[in-house]
Amino acid sequence: MSENIAVVGSGAFGTALAAVIALAGRSAVTLVGRDPSLIADLKAERLHDAVLPGILLPDTLEFSAEADAVAGASIVLFAMPSQAQADAARQYGPYLSKDAVVVTCAKGIERTTGNLLTDMLERELPDHPIAVLSGPGFAADIAKGLPTAMAIAAADMETAERLAQAISGRTFRLYASNDRIGVQLGGALKNVLAIACGIVEGCGIGDSARAALIARGLAEMSRFVVAKGGQADTVRGLSGLGDLVLTATSHQSRNLRFGIALGRGDKTDPLHGALVEGAFAASVASRLAAELKVSMPITDAVSAIIDGRLDIAEAIEQLMTRPITTE
Repeated sequence: MSENIAVVGSGAFGTALAAVIALAGRSAVTLVGRDPSLIADLKAERLHDAVLPGILLPDTLEFSAEADAVAGASIVLFAMPSQAQADAARQYGPYLSKDAVVVTCAKGIERTTGNLLTDMLERELPDHPIAVLSGPGFAADIAKGLPTAMAIAAADMETAERLAQAISGRTFRLYASNDRIGVQLGGALKNVLAIACGIVEGCGIGDSARAALIARGLAEMSRFVVAKGGQADTVRGLSGLGDLVLTATSHQSRNLRFGIALGRGDKTDPLHGALVEGAFAASVASRLAAELKVSMPITDAVSAIIDGRLDIAEAIEQLMTRPITTE
């Protein structure tokens, strides 16, 4: 079935998603951004060199800087950072078609409340089904047409499968799920664990330590997901293990590079102001884990390092001398 799709957010990920969906040729796709000058340039040049250098955008992709561009869309993807999603819901919500499905494509937890993004969007957009897209996919890889697989979750499998069919393409494959909790938390928590792996690399304490962090990080991610009502199996899939391996090992990951800078003791802004979702998620996840009485020592350590409550040597000492358990 042909869909009319709007992708809101003209950064790297939003542009890449819009491009790959348009290339599939089954749906009309519009990329919606806030900056009229940028949108005019994208429409004229078919290039977004600031974030996706050298990648030509398809001729079938439409562009708009107007909020009402979402009005005719049956599927609307919110591809802005997690902390901007509430504002986007308020800005674009009045123009949504009554049957539009909204898909959050951010990987984070609402900082002020600790809510999942689907919970927040359901509060802001109560008349619309809310889904989530997450998993191991860098924007540049998606836009280049490199094979990529991610997960898309909705409250019911029928909606998830419809979205997977509408958004997937020849090089971009989505797997449907009805576990919105697990898919979201996998995407948010892997950013925290990627920072931990970056610290390991920056400190030069070895690949064995990185492997341990990935394995034990996956274990604490699973405990947290189950405590929040999600499914443990989801954590072992694309939006958990898959995304964790990608962001914990690739220097394309902002979170990994941020951790490397921390590990090297870089006190400047190594990412030049770029958003690091894991830095926001660490303290929120640590606080929620304490409230749920879920053991998350790696997340706690990352939060304490970022907040300046522990130095890295102290954090490593605490992790390595914890009581031996089977958890």
